[in-house]
Formats: sequence, structure tokens, C-alpha cells
Amino acid sequence: MGAVEYFDVSARDGLQNDSVLLSTAQKLELIHLAIAAKCRRIEVTSFVHPKRVPQMADAEDLIAQLPDRDDLTFIGLVMNDRGLDRALATKIDEIGCVTVASDTFAQKNQGQTSQESVDVAAQLIARAKREGRSANVTISAAFGCPFEGEVAVERVVEMARQLADAEPREIAIADTIGVGDPAKTLALVEGVRAVTGDLPLRAHFHNTRNTAIANAYIAASAGVTTLDGSMGGIGGCPFAPNAPGTVPSEDLVYMLERAGIDTGIDLDGLLEGAAWLSEALGKSLPGMVSRAGPFPKSEQNTEQNIDSNPKELETT
Repeated sequence: MGAVEYFDVSARDGLQNDSVLLSTAQKLELIHLAIAAKCRRIEVTSFVHPKRVPQMADAEDLIAQLPDRDDLTFIGLVMNDRGLDRALATKIDEIGCVTVASDTFAQKNQGQTSQESVDVAAQLIARAKREGRSANVTISAAFGCPFEGEVAVERVVEMARQLADAEPREIAIADTIGVGDPAKTLALVEGVRAVTGDLPLRAHFHNTRNTAIANAYIAASAGVTTLDGSMGGIGGCPFAPNAPGTVPSEDLVYMLERAGIDTGIDLDGLLEGAAWLSEALGKSLPGMVSRAGPFPKSEQNTEQNIDSNPKELETT
């Protein structure tokens, strides 16, 4: 499979649903930890009303303090024209647009029907591109809706077909409530690829039911070029009940690298970021590699020490 790009969402999807409000300075430290771990595409905030998502109220202040580097791409999420107005008034590199695959969740998340979310996103993408900004789009609840249940693959494929006409940088399919499985992942990726041609695909998995890692591997095998993750596995949608936990970045990168899929990410850096987040939020986080550690180092030196002390071996 070669390589997969890692897309860090710790500072946005990771923090947006947490009861602990980190300061702008703390968010900047988190972002710098991601950069130190060699993350190069980082979703840093969203331009939504602070009453709906208070954790993102400092979007403009945060972006103003981000480093100016050609090798980094900072992404800000928008839902509507007002959000895009705010984003375009900053130096944000890329606009993230959101659509939703079910009507009920679309109404709760952004006050639109599913089809309206597609139409609005296409308009936002076009406008962002006219203003010289890159734009991506996510199909949320692509694997299932917390209110309507199953979402048909055909619906997601049709949304992707329409969104591809707007020529975004990429289209992402998101398992917003963590109900995906490998079979549905494969069906969605193959279906979407069939109607989007060479347009890059991204996937966003929540580990709510412990399937995110399996789904991520299948997605990468089927041609998804970018996978989302958040350090420590923090994350969730404020408008989707019982949907915690974006796939932990350290678990994702560990799995991919062990499987021979290059990510270009420093696993030790992600572990440092997850440890920092755990302390900042005052709680243990769900990432498994953070608890168990990476693949054990060679014990060759230990064996040599034992061999050089045979009497010690005899008495233990």
C-alpha cells in the first residue's frame, strides 16, 4: 500500500466535545506537539457560534498565533457563509466543509436537510477557491445516523458524486458515531471511488465500538490516501449522543507502520502529545499504545548481561 497521509484533528474534533476548556495557549502547545511529531496537515479549529461549541470560541486568536511555514497546512471547519466569512478574514490555509448523510442529524448539526448540506458545501467550496483557499469536504454520519439508524451506501455515493463536481481538494467519509465495520467501509470506499475518479479520499473513524483500527486498515487497503486521528483518542460530536473517541493517532500510526504503510509520523512524538493531553484534561485517555507502549525494544543487551554473569543466573 505504500504510504498514507495522517491528518491530525486533536485540536478541533478532539477538543470540541470535551467538558474541559483549554486556553488558547494550551491549544497552541497541543498544535506544536503535533508539529513536533511531524504532522503536516492539522485541523486546528472551527468557525461556529461560540454558544453552540464554546471550546472553539477563540478561533481567530488561535489562528493569528500559528506559525507561518510552507510545509504546514492548517484547516478550519465552516458550516455556512458566516463561518466562511470569519475564516477568510484569517490566514487559515484550508477550509473544511461538512455535509451530513441523514436529514435528522443534518438538522441537529447545522440546521439543514442532508441535500441542503450538500448544496451549501458546494457553494462554500467554490467561494473558498475563488478566494485562493484550498477546501475539503466531509460526509458525516456516512456509516450510520444516531437518530435514523442505517444510512444507505447509495446515499453516500450520490452525495460524493455531487460534491466531486465542486472539485474540493478531497472528500472524506466519516463514521461520526462509530458504528462502521470493515465490510461497510470497503463498500463505501469502493462506491465513492467509482464516482469520484482520481479525487483523493480521506476517512475519519470513531472508535466508539472498537472497530476504528480495522476500518482504517481496510480503508487504506481500498485506496483512501488520508486518515484522521486525534492524540490519545479524544474527540466526539456535540450533536451526536454516545459517540466519543476519534481513533487514537498513536494507535493508528502504530498499526499502519507495523503493517508496512509509511505515515511519516513520529510515534514517540504522538505519545508525548497524548501524555500532555491527559495531564491537561485531568483524565486518562483511551489510546491503547499510550498505555502499553510501542513495540518492545530488543532485549539483546539484557541477554548479553545475563550470559556474562552465570553465577547470578544460577542463584535466581
